[in-house]
Amino acid sequence: MSTATPVVAGNHTRRRQFKFYNVLVILAMAFGSIAMGYSGSVIGVTLGQPSFVAYFDLETRANATSLISSMNGLFQAGAFFGALCISYVGDRFGRKMSITVPAMLVVISGALLAGSTHIAMFLTFRFFSGMGSFWLLGAIPVWMTEIVPAKNRGLLVDIHSCALLLGYAFASWMGYAFFFVKSPHAWRGPLALQCVPALIVLSAMKWLPESPRYLIMTGRYEEARRVLGRLHEREEAGIEFNQIEAQFRLDNSQPHNWMSLLTKKTYRKRALYAVGLACGIQFTGVLVINNYSAIIYGGLGFSGSTILIYSAGYNTLAFGCGFIAIWIIDHFARNRLVGFGTAVVTTCLVVEAALVANFPVGPNQNNNALRAAAAMTYLYVAFAQLFLDGTQYVYFAELFPAHLRNKGMTIGMATISLMNIMWLQSAPSAFKNIGWKFYLCFIIPAYTFAIICWVFYPNTKGLALEEIAAIFGDEVQSDIYSPPPQQTSQGKDSDSCSLTVAPAEHNEKV
Repeated sequence: MSTATPVVAGNHTRRRQFKFYNVLVILAMAFGSIAMGYSGSVIGVTLGQPSFVAYFDLETRANATSLISSMNGLFQAGAFFGALCISYVGDRFGRKMSITVPAMLVVISGALLAGSTHIAMFLTFRFFSGMGSFWLLGAIPVWMTEIVPAKNRGLLVDIHSCALLLGYAFASWMGYAFFFVKSPHAWRGPLALQCVPALIVLSAMKWLPESPRYLIMTGRYEEARRVLGRLHEREEAGIEFNQIEAQFRLDNSQPHNWMSLLTKKTYRKRALYAVGLACGIQFTGVLVINNYSAIIYGGLGFSGSTILIYSAGYNTLAFGCGFIAIWIIDHFARNRLVGFGTAVVTTCLVVEAALVANFPVGPNQNNNALRAAAAMTYLYVAFAQLFLDGTQYVYFAELFPAHLRNKGMTIGMATISLMNIMWLQSAPSAFKNIGWKFYLCFIIPAYTFAIICWVFYPNTKGLALEEIAAIFGDEVQSDIYSPPPQQTSQGKDSDSCSLTVAPAEHNEKV
């Protein structure tokens, strides 16, 4: 039976475009983000557990440093393979399935990590934990990006990052709590708890909607229309349905395999932006400081539960700043936010390195200077979460059109995991042998990226996903593109963006 998509000729409202249901499903899916944050950071507090160190003889083993490196290296190796799955499963079986499978991996690997009886078993399931965690890290913001309206995309998708940080903080406080449990198996508790948020999101998955963009890509037009109608205000849902459908017809005539990301200039530009974004933010050393906080605070002269309380405070501050970032992200150009944030956090790293270099730990140590160095890590994470962490996931998803979005997120997440393999594998030996000089490896590349991002990266804030193609020089369905609102003569944003969508014909079998 042939049906005609109704003509929608109107304006994108500058008022709220989403319904409460849209926020509700985002919050439900955020439990997957919490699962990733918890499983990704729990190793930091686990390494600070005396029961863990004693159980695996990490104080006396000759290869203890290499084993600690392998715990993070194998996690990131698994992360690389998890990132590769984002595209294949997400495009072939749906965005929801691309979240369900890694959530199951997190549950299984978390249970077996907590039950590990040998170091080889622990290392093996660190690989699978990394695979599930990073798969979630990339798949969830793709789904979120595709179900939220353009005007509020940054605010709603940044909930992913905020939930990640809640997972980090939860892991830190559980590590601190279990530090006082007098049992040789106390370290197992925090590891087992990573299963809980993943089980919650698996339980909710039946009631969460599929991405309307994926539904249109697979010809399920009426289902996509119903999903949009439940998520967005009525008029906005109609405009967006036609916008997505019109652009998909155009995109579907374009190459959309992996090779096209190299052979087509506009796609290649997107891929290079994604790789640069991933490398640039990792050059700030953010995951090194998070994962090896126990080593860093130990190197500043702290010990025992004090290390864990500092780590817990670090991650709690990160969550608080991540929550504030939700309300910031849609008020500044994406490239300026990332460029400025990279420069600021790198400056914090410079001050940290200077303090550690000039005030070493020893019999005559300057305790005030060492506490200032610890405080500098807090400033570092505050700025990193305000400007960088959440913005990068939104930015990755916005850079690519719907038919390449999973491939683009795969590129971004795979690049992050490869960078982290390099940094996390080398960090324990580097901190042990060269100390503060390790920070110098981050500083010049990070400052360079800050300038490049500020000057050359595009601003995608406020544009519908289908409109972003015009920034890169791709062909856009002529009747769906409208530029971002300009300042009026009164100095305020105009109230709407003009948009007219032509009627489109498509056939459906019923």
